[in-house]
Formats: sequence, C-alpha cells, structure tokens
Amino acid sequence: MRFISESPEERAQCYRVLDNDGQLIMCSNFKKVGEEIAVKMYTDMVTLQTMDAVFYEAQRQGRISFYATTIGEEAINIASAAALTTDDLVFPQYREPGVLLWRGFTLQEFANQCFGNKADYGKGRQMPIHYGSNKLNYFTVSATIATQLPHAVGAAYSLKMDRRNACVITYFGDGGSSEGDFHAALNFAAVMEVPAIFFCRNNGWAISTPTSDQFRSDGVVVRGRGYGVRSIRVDGNDALAIYSAVHAAREMAISEHRPILIEAITYRVGHHSTSDDSTKYRPVDEIEWWRSARDPVARFRKWIESNGWWCSEAESELRNNVREQLLHAIQVAEKIEKPPLAELFMDVYDVPPSNLCEQEKLLGETVRRNPQYYPPDVSL
Repeated sequence: MRFISESPEERAQCYRVLDNDGQLIMCSNFKKVGEEIAVKMYTDMVTLQTMDAVFYEAQRQGRISFYATTIGEEAINIASAAALTTDDLVFPQYREPGVLLWRGFTLQEFANQCFGNKADYGKGRQMPIHYGSNKLNYFTVSATIATQLPHAVGAAYSLKMDRRNACVITYFGDGGSSEGDFHAALNFAAVMEVPAIFFCRNNGWAISTPTSDQFRSDGVVVRGRGYGVRSIRVDGNDALAIYSAVHAAREMAISEHRPILIEAITYRVGHHSTSDDSTKYRPVDEIEWWRSARDPVARFRKWIESNGWWCSEAESELRNNVREQLLHAIQVAEKIEKPPLAELFMDVYDVPPSNLCEQEKLLGETVRRNPQYYPPDVSL
C-alpha cells in the first residue's frame, strides 16, 4: 500500500533567463530575440507603465470612474504577446492591456474605452479597462472571475476542428485558479486535446486574499499534472523567460494538439484597482521591495543596454513622447460625445422583447423627470 504524498519534497523549479540585474544566467536555454523585437518589447513595456500612471491620475482626478494597473506585470503582458501571432485568440482577464498594445491597439482607443464615448467599441457599456477588439482577436474582458477559461477551451476546440495553425491563450490570476471554471476548463482541454495556453499570473494576491489562504499545494503549476496538462513555472518578471516559455508552449499546443499551463511568479505592485488600498492588508516595505528590486522593466532595460540597443537619451525621449501622446488622447476622448442611452438596449435581440421596451420607456421618463442627475451630453 502506497499513498501519493500530499506535498512533494521539493518545489517545482522556476524557469529564468535573466537574473535580477538583467544579466544572462549561465547555461540558460532561451529563444533568441533580435534587436528590433527586443526594443519593441521594451518600448511597449514603458508605454504600458506610463499609460498606467496617466490613467490612474485621471481616475483620481475624477475624469474616469475606475482603473486597474499592471505595475510589476509588464513583462507578462508584452513578452507573452510578442511570442504569439495575431491569428492566436486571446481571452484575457483585466490585467492584460499590454497584449492589445503589442497588437496595435492605439492609445486613443484605450482612452476612448476608459471614457466610454461614442468611439468606444463597447459603446460605453463596459467599465473602464474592459477592452475588446474583434480586429485584433482580443475577446472583451469580463469582470466575472475565470469565466473566460471555459470559453477559451471552446474556442481552441473550434480551431482544432478547423485545422487552423493557431492557438488560444487565456490569462487569469491565482484567484482565478480558485474558481470551479479553472478546474472544468483544464479537464475539458486535456480530454479534448485542444491547442490552449493557460497563463496564470500568480502575483500573490486575489485582491486582499493571499495565496496561503487559497491553496496548500506548491502553487498552481502542480495542478496541471492532475489533469494531464503539461506545465511550467516561469519567473514572471523576466521578459526573456516569458517570451521563451510562451513561444515553446505555442509550438507544442499547435503541433501536438495539447493544452499547456504556465504559472508566472510575479507580484502585483499596484493596488488591485482604484477601489482598493493594498496597504491595508500587506506591508508597504514588501510592496516597495518588489517595486525597486524586482521591477521587470528595469531588468529588461539593463539587458538591452548591455547589448548596445538602448541608451539614456532614448529613454527620456520615449517617456516624454508617450506621456504627451496619452495626455492628448485623454483630451480628445473627453470631448467626444457619449453614446445615446438608447444603445443600452441594442445588439442583443433582433426584435426587442416587450419587457426590454418597457425598461427603455421607463428610463427615458426617469431622465426627463430628473435631468439634474444625468450628464448633459448623454442623449436619449
């Protein structure tokens, strides 16, 4: 009689390419990155970092209602996107705007969505940061945790049936792995042998709930084996490691018709969102240590500088230009009219049912009776 141990003697290894000082680790095996791709990865990481700072300020000024940053997770966003093709389908959570940025979503498009104006593809019906783009194969963000995981598996199954040379990638946090949808999706993907990459951002916190209160296992990576899913743990603050792991995962997912689970170990340096104050549940010293000692952007900058691909002058010019573009995009987005309230009731039914028509009528009457409570630039 032999029971399987509830906990392995050793933790699963964490794949790294760059050390904390941006130097290549001896004998590290990784996908080579040329100057053009490396510089674009870095500039997009800086752009994402700057975008977070500017939009966060805009929310604090009352110009937008909500925002969530990706501070500390820039490498996960950009490096994973760089390893994919635009034919690959993305099912995000709400902390992967960098994937859209890499694919060509403009700063103006980001601003339009956050301000919910007429140019917003979601017609102002989503919270800020809940982006989506049909053109870029980026499915609209859903605030409900982990619902995107089963959807991703279904989409991956359709790619397999159509014999497409593409895969699906779906992102989620450690908190998402505590939802039933995570387990159902992994089992479904393994049984149906679909080309799907499950990318877990293990950043230590599901809002205020630490991973120690979520599971006793050695992180998320070990769960893959239970479902028959090939898995890897990666340093989520190492852009080269992320790029290499996702590149290899994509090749295996498509050529071998199999799902892959990637657990990226990182840290959510920012608050969970503008509705949160993370200093209430975690030490400020811990946050600052990750911000200064483990910053993925600074680490990658050291590597490209060591290759002679970047310099201080280029850094200053980039940050100044990006901030100017963002401020301009916000000014433009603020001036664009809001969608009419009538559009709240469109795009679901070909012929709206009577109860929906009644709701639209009641909303119109409410606005006319109480115009002081509604923005003057929102028409019926």
